[in-house]
Amino acid sequence: MASEADRDPRHHTQKMQVRLQELIDHLRTDIDKVDEPQLKAMFETSAEVLGGLKKAFSDYAQKNENAWRK
Repeated sequence: MASEADRDPRHHTQKMQVRLQELIDHLRTDIDKVDEPQLKAMFETSAEVLGGLKKAFSDYAQKNENAWRK
């Protein structure tokens, strides 16, 4: 049976935001470790896309967008 925390959407959105930020940080750190310009661009683009996804989780948690309101 799921615990109370497991049923709370905020628990999940916060957890996903942390994981996405970890991945964003990793991608941006690795930009300086590679020499290929195309790979650097892919890492930066990926970090930006994940940042947008992280914002979507935040907007959902805060009900900032009409789509997330009941």
